[in-house]
This record gives sequence, C-alpha cells and structure tokens, in this order.
Amino acid sequence: MLRLLTIEFHKLKHNRASKVLSIIYFGLLTCIAFIAAIKFDIGPIKFHLAEIGIFNFPYIWHFNTYVAAILKFFLLLVIVSMMANEYSYKTLKQNLIDGLSKKEFILSKFYTVIIFALVSTLFVFVVSLILGFAYSDYDEFAIIITDLQYLFAFFLKLVGFFSMGLFFGILVKRSAFAVGGMVVWFFIESIFKGYLFWFFKASENTTEKVDGIMQFSPFEAMGNLIKEPFSRLGAVKSVANQIGETFTKSYDVEFSNIAIVSAWTFIFIYLSFTLLKKRDL
Repeated sequence: MLRLLTIEFHKLKHNRASKVLSIIYFGLLTCIAFIAAIKFDIGPIKFHLAEIGIFNFPYIWHFNTYVAAILKFFLLLVIVSMMANEYSYKTLKQNLIDGLSKKEFILSKFYTVIIFALVSTLFVFVVSLILGFAYSDYDEFAIIITDLQYLFAFFLKLVGFFSMGLFFGILVKRSAFAVGGMVVWFFIESIFKGYLFWFFKASENTTEKVDGIMQFSPFEAMGNLIKEPFSRLGAVKSVANQIGETFTKSYDVEFSNIAIVSAWTFIFIYLSFTLLKKRDL
C-alpha cells in the first residue's frame, strides 16, 4: 500500500493544477471559520451568526460537515485530472511496463481517494473543534463527542463521490468530459425523480414513495448521508413554532444510507478495474 501511495503522490507532487486545486479546497474549508465573523447591524436589529448556535457542540459536527461536503467538487477535479493525466502523459502504460499490475494501479488510485477523504475529514474535525471551543455554549466532554458520526458520514460521502469520479475518469479519459458525465448523471437522476413525483402524484405518501426509490441512486444516497442541518437549528424551530409549523424530520446518519453508498463505492471501483482490465492500452 505504501509503495502504491508513494507512486501516486510522486505524480501529484509534479502536477501544478492538482496542487493549486488542493490548496483552494483546503483554503475554502478553512473559510468556514469566517462564517463566525458575519454580523448584521441594522438599527435595533443585531444579527451575529456565531451567536445563533451554529458552532455549538454537537450541532457543529452536522453543520460543518454539510457545508464542507459542498466544496468536494475541487478535490473531484484533482481525482479526474489525475486519471486523465495517466492517459495524456502515457504514465499508465509506463507503469504497467515497469511491472505494476492493473489491479495495483486501480488500488493505488483508490488508496489516494481514501487518503484525500481522510485528510479532509481530519481537517474538518480540527477546524470544527477550534470553532466549537471558541463559540460553543457547551464544553462538556459528553456533549462534544456526541454526533461524531457525521464525520464518518462525511468521510464515506467523499470516498463514494471520488470513486465515482475515478470511474468516469477511466471511462472517458478526459477530465472535462468526466466531470461532464457526472453532471449528466446528476441531471438524469433529477429528471427521474421529477418523473416519479408526477407518476405518484395521485397516490398517498408521494414523497415517501419517491424517496424510497431514489435512495438507491448514487447522488441521492450520498446526499442522504448528511441531511441539511438548517431546519434543526433552534432559532429556525422557534420561528416555525410561532407560525404553527413543526419539523418531524430525522437528521440521523442511517445505516441504510451507509450501506448504499458503500455498495456504490464498491461498484465504481470494480467497474473501474473491469474497464481497465478489458481496455487495450
């Protein structure tokens, strides 16, 4: 494993675009901290984001992982360009000539995906911990370690997303087309979801039926790992209660979603290996 990772990071070290995109990604993750500085003072109305509880333990684990997951597109570009460069610079063929098997080649890419996801998760953990200690109203150890499952969900979400990017990178051999292919897949899922709402519009529990089907699609499954945290915020619930609305939504990281994303990750990596194995290089 260490040998395969050494090969991959040697390639990345000499890829300026990958380094720039990685710096931008981790820089943007750090910018989550600047949310705490957002203030609005309009006459008697004073609004400070950090004071409404977004950085309270344990809510911060949910909020920060959800926001950080939005930025994963930058590392996706690193993954697909990493694969595209193998074809452009013919390093894939050279690696195979030098004795690297196709299985080891795919594993080297998958290990890199895991490392990127792991480093991202640790980075979000440290940033969240610092912000939490700075702004949280609660500092009891039992409260701090509550909801840490969102970090695991974030890690798994990145692994699944990057594995999908790796598959498309191998499939089309060009980074722009690989990203385009994923965008097309996303739109196909969205269109199909809209069709399901139309198909079940006359029946009861339409949303539940549509969600029950769509939960097995890759983008929907990855999205379900970390559900939106905003309606969970105490201030939002207070406003909702005042207008007679109540939230019954579950924000848990559910095992079924973990299993589905894990299955898709395996499928994408297996298809990547199968495609590379059959392709004449």
